[in-house]
Amino acid sequence: MSEAPAPRRISLCADDYGLSEGINRAIRDLIARRRLSATSVMVVTPAFTRTEIDALKSVAADVPGFAIGLHVTLTAPFHPLTIHVRPQKDGEFPKLGKLLQAGVLRRLDTEILRAEIAAQIKAFIDMTGKTPDYVDGHQHVQLFPQVREAFVAAVKDQVPNAWVRQCGRGGPRTGRFRDAKTLMLDVLSKGFRDDATRAGLRFNPAFAGAYNFSKKPDFAKLFERFLMRLPDGGLIMCHPGFVDATLVALDPFTDQRKNEYDWLISDNFPKLLAAQNVTLA
Repeated sequence: MSEAPAPRRISLCADDYGLSEGINRAIRDLIARRRLSATSVMVVTPAFTRTEIDALKSVAADVPGFAIGLHVTLTAPFHPLTIHVRPQKDGEFPKLGKLLQAGVLRRLDTEILRAEIAAQIKAFIDMTGKTPDYVDGHQHVQLFPQVREAFVAAVKDQVPNAWVRQCGRGGPRTGRFRDAKTLMLDVLSKGFRDDATRAGLRFNPAFAGAYNFSKKPDFAKLFERFLMRLPDGGLIMCHPGFVDATLVALDPFTDQRKNEYDWLISDNFPKLLAAQNVTLA
C-alpha cells in the first residue's frame, strides 16, 4: 500500500503591515488564528509605530517560525526617509508608472535608491530590534530595472542573511493566468533572480497572489487557483485588512482587503488547504 504524498508547504504572506491600524489589526488577528506564515512591514507609513510593532511582535512570538519582513516602499503617496531622493508632488516618492518608466529608460540614480533602501532597513531594525527575515517591495518595485540593482546591493550589504521576494510563477503554466500583469511579473522577475543569484541572496522558488484588485473578484476562487499551480516552497501574497479612514486616504485598494480577511478567517480556508494537501510553512 503506497504512502500518502507529503503535503506541499507554502508561505502565505500578508503585505502592508504599518499602512493603517485597520490593516494591522486584521493581520494580527490572522496571525493569532495561525492563518498566515509571514507579514511584510512598511516603515514610511502612519501605522508604523512602537505600539503597533510591539503588538505585532507579541502575537508573532506565539507562532513558531512566523516571519516578519521589510516591505521596501518607493512610490507615492509615501515620503522618503532620506533627503537625496528627488521629491515629486508634496515631497512624495514618484508614482508607480513614473518609477517603472524611469527605470526602463535608465534614468534613476541607483546610489540614491540604495541609500533610501538602506535607511528603510535601518528603520525596521531600530523599531523591531531585529533584522528582517526577508525583504520585498511594495507594488513589486524591487523587480524594476535599476531599482533591483539598488535593492539587491542594499540587502546584500545590510542584511545578507535575509531572503528576497521574486514574483515569477512556478509549476505548470496554465492559460487562465496569462494576463498582462502576471506576464510582466514573470519577465521582471527573471532579471531580479539573476541579480539575486549573483549576489548570493536566497529567494522564494515561486510566487502567486497577483490579480486585478479593481475588479473585486471572488477571492476564494482565486486562492484555489493560486494553490493549484504553486509548487512546494512557493509563496502567496495577500492583502487582508479592515477599512479605516487612513487606508481610504492613502490607498484605492480598500473593500477587497476586507473580503480577503473574511475568507481567510472562514472555515473554508483550512478545508481548501486540506483538500489540496497543503500546509502553511
